[in-house]
Amino acid sequence: MPSPPVRARPPAPAPARAGRVPPGRLIGIDLARGLAVFGMFSVHVGPDPAVGGPVGFLLETASGRSSALFALLAGFSLIIITGRPQPRTGRAGRQAVATVVIRAGVLLVLGYALSALGTEVDVILSYYGVLFLAVLPLYRLRAGTLALIAAAGALVLPQALYGVRAVVSDGGWADVIAAHDPLALVTGTDGTMELLFTGDYPVLTWIPFLLAGMAVARLDLGRAHARSLLALTGGALALLGYGGSWLALHLVPHALSAIASATHSPASSPWWWSDTAGEPAGRPPPAWLLVAVPHSETTFSIVGTTGVAVVVVAACLTVAERTPRLARLTGPVAAVGMMALTSYVLHILALWFFDDVWYLPAVDGDGMSALAVLALFIAATMLLATAWTRLFRRGPTEQLLHLVTRPARSFG
Repeated sequence: MPSPPVRARPPAPAPARAGRVPPGRLIGIDLARGLAVFGMFSVHVGPDPAVGGPVGFLLETASGRSSALFALLAGFSLIIITGRPQPRTGRAGRQAVATVVIRAGVLLVLGYALSALGTEVDVILSYYGVLFLAVLPLYRLRAGTLALIAAAGALVLPQALYGVRAVVSDGGWADVIAAHDPLALVTGTDGTMELLFTGDYPVLTWIPFLLAGMAVARLDLGRAHARSLLALTGGALALLGYGGSWLALHLVPHALSAIASATHSPASSPWWWSDTAGEPAGRPPPAWLLVAVPHSETTFSIVGTTGVAVVVVAACLTVAERTPRLARLTGPVAAVGMMALTSYVLHILALWFFDDVWYLPAVDGDGMSALAVLALFIAATMLLATAWTRLFRRGPTEQLLHLVTRPARSFG
């Protein structure tokens, strides 16, 4: 009787090598994060955009738009934590929510700690902590619903913020609130008022960025059609934001003259896209709501910068998916994105540590020495990130954040 055939055993899985990308990780998102980090570097350590030419134009495009890209990607990360493509429910959902809450608290504390160093950087991390808490209740919504809420927020919240700031500037009740705000007393800042309304990244008008990122994360980004639709949507938003601002400024009577008077700038200044035009020294006139200047917290600005961020995300996803050779070349940038929080923290620590030396290159009239410092800073960060991610799964700060959120596993 012939013996039964021997079935070949499936080959054993190859051991994971150091530096291999974790399964399911979206390299395109890491690439976008890396670009956002470099954009923020250019704002904090690069030359003044007034140098003009291609360098000045690139620096202008990074101003305000890199932080918006970061915020959009923060919303994307929240969905990754709480479940993508389907939101986690039951015990897993409660653990995810607890993880986000703990992360928000850590970012709040870390942001104030970095701000206490006294650098010239407007640290965004504390605002991120509050933003995570603000949008967390919406994490189970679908992409279309999240996009609609983001659009409604972009239309309504800037006008609400303008009204709140007008009231704050006209009365002393904000000081009364700050005097009784525990956060203000502990941090020596305006506390909750600053985070929500008066700070550099007011939560009230940055919510749409996170909601847009959450909506993007709900899409099936592995499909070329989804990425193409994303790019077209982003382009349309950018055109609507910046083009709409340009039209409004030229069609609304006396808008340009009112803004020029408030900013002491020429009426031909590019308020429809660039912050080099200046900003009002005091309370801005109502016509200011028509500009699209980065960090102006207007509807046009939010729509335009969201569009740019969406286009960047779509382009990075396409590069990672469709052009492997180019994706390999951009690997060091993606490595920076894999440890974006560490890169952000380290660059602020470097600014603090080298404070007396760091700003010497910017003394040059043409700013080229500052450009060399920026290039060196970017190169050093890519080298460090590439070496670290070949050995470890997470960056140092990311690993610390992971360990701190472990208690969330006991929820439920």
